[in-house]
Amino acid sequence: MGERLRNWAGNIEFGAARVHRPSSVEQVQEVVAGAERVRALGTGHSFNAIADTPADLVSVAGLPADIRIDGDARTVSVAGGVRYGELARRLDAEGYALHNLGSLPHISVAGAVATGTHGSGVGLGNLATAISAVDIVSGGGELVSLRRGDADFDGAVVALGALGIVVRVALDIEPSYRVSQHVYERLPRAELDAHWKEIAAAGYSVSLFTGWHGDTVDQVWIKRRDEDAAAPAELFGAVPASGKRHPIAVMSPEHCTEQGGVPGPWHERLPHFKLEFTPSSGEELQTEYFVARADAVAAFAAVERVRDVVVPALQISEVRTIAADRLWLSPHYERDSVALHFTWVPNDDLVLRAVDALEEVLAPFAPRPHWGKVFRSAPGYPRGGDFAALAARLDPAGTFRNAFVERHVFAA
Repeated sequence: MGERLRNWAGNIEFGAARVHRPSSVEQVQEVVAGAERVRALGTGHSFNAIADTPADLVSVAGLPADIRIDGDARTVSVAGGVRYGELARRLDAEGYALHNLGSLPHISVAGAVATGTHGSGVGLGNLATAISAVDIVSGGGELVSLRRGDADFDGAVVALGALGIVVRVALDIEPSYRVSQHVYERLPRAELDAHWKEIAAAGYSVSLFTGWHGDTVDQVWIKRRDEDAAAPAELFGAVPASGKRHPIAVMSPEHCTEQGGVPGPWHERLPHFKLEFTPSSGEELQTEYFVARADAVAAFAAVERVRDVVVPALQISEVRTIAADRLWLSPHYERDSVALHFTWVPNDDLVLRAVDALEEVLAPFAPRPHWGKVFRSAPGYPRGGDFAALAARLDPAGTFRNAFVERHVFAA
């Protein structure tokens, strides 16, 4: 029996017979060329079996980071296994920034992009929308490079690892900027419905945290760029927090990024948690559904109808926004979206009951799940047929298929 690995949360034990840790692209090509079935592994932050395989598992964490900044082209090229927090620090030191970051800076670039992971902001696309080029070790070990504007590019970015192993990407960059973060508490639930659009657009990035158990939303986190308007004294009845907060009120905010309106570098404010700390591990499961932003208020009401099932499994829920994109398997494909995120207690029975209830009440809104989190069913995607054809060209032998993509992508 080979090395046994678990994901970040500990709920998935990978079934791989062999685990490879290549230190060069050439070694990745050799592994793929000699494998019947293979999957890529980044930081293991997915909560489902998307990266699992009974055969060969390839960690990209050992590939040389080799971060290359091109100021004239406004791009940065980086190995797929590099974590966002590490990339961000290097960019900021050189005077550059990314358009957005996810809640955790600990996740790998390739893994986050492949699953459509996102931050928040009504005008901000998910993290994958910053990708301008991608290098993939495809079926047979061939190295394929695709650039924005190529016919297949939009299908090769959010690709769930089903086209090959992403060894390098290029991302759009911009001049570095500063961000301040303000936390407001006890937003009246009725005010959220009445002023949803204004609240969602109250900053460069906005997150709402709620337990779905009362007449108020627990917290609203507003991240503003320096050039944005000043923070209001109150937010539709919500008041500024008297001190630093964690999204889960009973937990210490020590690991959270700076709040209280203190300006700081973009990469030290856009994530919710600091890179030097691991906010939690093995203590939670996660689910996230995306619906059209225009359906947000109705979707909130739908969740409340099943709160008796949701709340017993819940640690905290987060609401965010993401702009539409053109990436074929993106959960935000051609749809400005609102994200309904659920951080669960690590209890499979409670969580699956809650997931079933949510999928039933959200069905009228055609919910799309986050590819890396716990869900039961994924809807068909408008470009799903085009993606299947692309996979057949790049991976005719099905080397990168596993049970997860067979069920949720190719059988959809």
